[in-house]
Amino acid sequence: MKKTALFLALTAPVLAHAETIEIDMPDFYGKLNLSVQNANEDGNSFSEVKSNASRLGVKGKGELNHGLTAIYQVEYETNPDDGDKSGETFTQRNTFAGLQGGFGEVIVGMFDTPLKKLQKKVDLFNDLEGDIKNVITESDNRKENSVQYTSPKFAGLQLKVDQIASEDETSTRKDGTSASLTYSRDNYYVGVAYDTKVEYNKTDVLRAVTQLNLGDAQLGVLWEKQDNDGDKTEGWLASAAYKLGAVKLKAQHGESEINNDGGARTTSVGADYKLGKGAKTYVYYTANNFRAADNSEYAGVGIEYKF
Repeated sequence: MKKTALFLALTAPVLAHAETIEIDMPDFYGKLNLSVQNANEDGNSFSEVKSNASRLGVKGKGELNHGLTAIYQVEYETNPDDGDKSGETFTQRNTFAGLQGGFGEVIVGMFDTPLKKLQKKVDLFNDLEGDIKNVITESDNRKENSVQYTSPKFAGLQLKVDQIASEDETSTRKDGTSASLTYSRDNYYVGVAYDTKVEYNKTDVLRAVTQLNLGDAQLGVLWEKQDNDGDKTEGWLASAAYKLGAVKLKAQHGESEINNDGGARTTSVGADYKLGKGAKTYVYYTANNFRAADNSEYAGVGIEYKF
């Protein structure tokens, strides 16, 4: 009896605090994006079915003591076209655990760098052949072993800083840092980001982005400069979209010397048709022109469903 009374006396404060913690049920979500396209690469024409970053995930949050909120997300890419990506059925995407509070947000795990997130919706053909990672940049990174701080918004300004650990004391790979500062107000967004030692030890990357929404129209510009051990290269992209009821017309063009020897150009046009909540079908055409390699062209139709 004495032991029971002592146990209750010691655990009562903990139990009292535990009652104030509210853990929400996790949200299951996903996106299936599949397209059928005709491709012309290296002078050869062929058709293919592609999964465009289809994914499954769970995320959630829980109210803690001291004004804190626990947050988490576990997300994996899946390939409904053939069930395979480099020999894997599922590959990890943004996965993390963290805390939110008056100080801002801290997350730990694997996720997109602030420089990658800076693009917002300027890249209108993200995950398709016209994605900026295919021609414009080589710094759209999702890095593991990362710790990221996001500040509260102050007068439209927000700071993100991501520290990426090298993880191996015997490795020549050094810790990397990615940081961004953005300003958003009403229909205007502008930001700048800087990476150092993220892509390579001696590589620094500067990116600037602006996006403007004017009624049914959206305009965007992205500029990037890379310094790879003294070798300086640049790239840029401009995009425009216009909504006509359920139809969204899209176009973008960019040029870059960053991740292609001799430089390259990319041009994409397309249209989305909204089928309902979370569902759309789309068509697109992309032409990639390389100065030091064969050109490529892609034309396709696809469907996307978010749940």
